[in-house]
Amino acid sequence: MLPLTDRQLRSSFVNASQRERKELTLPDLDALRWDDLDYLGWRDRKNPNQGYVVAEVDGEPVGVLLRKAEGGVRSRPQCSWCEDVHLPNDVVFFIAKRAGAAGRKGDTLGTLVCAEFQCSANVRKRAPLAYVGFDVEAARQHRIDALREHVDTFVRRVTAE
Repeated sequence: MLPLTDRQLRSSFVNASQRERKELTLPDLDALRWDDLDYLGWRDRKNPNQGYVVAEVDGEPVGVLLRKAEGGVRSRPQCSWCEDVHLPNDVVFFIAKRAGAAGRKGDTLGTLVCAEFQCSANVRKRAPLAYVGFDVEAARQHRIDALREHVDTFVRRVTAE
């Protein structure tokens, strides 16, 4: 992912009001390893029930404001973005208000995502050798590509009118 500035991040959000964009708490942008990110995701330090995701869609950053759903789950869910079956972290159900008129009417989309948006790190972990001749690097690249596709699909669904 290409490095983004504070201004680029704030202006990228498609389902947030001007006030929400202005008040969002940004991560430490200088500390991020941008080359290792397939998308930028973080939880708000002031409001842990709120999360943010910024992905590159058609070469442009597109941000989505997420809210943690109320309640819990009965069993351990799988992240629908990284699909990691050996998750070292929790998975949370987030809800995003749709962009535009649909969002103003109250339409939302939900998704199960790693609680602290660790998907980029999860897909880069070395996969166990499944069989003799298994191409570990090809499997890793496939997981990275699948993550990018899942995030892209979700962001496009939020922005679709």
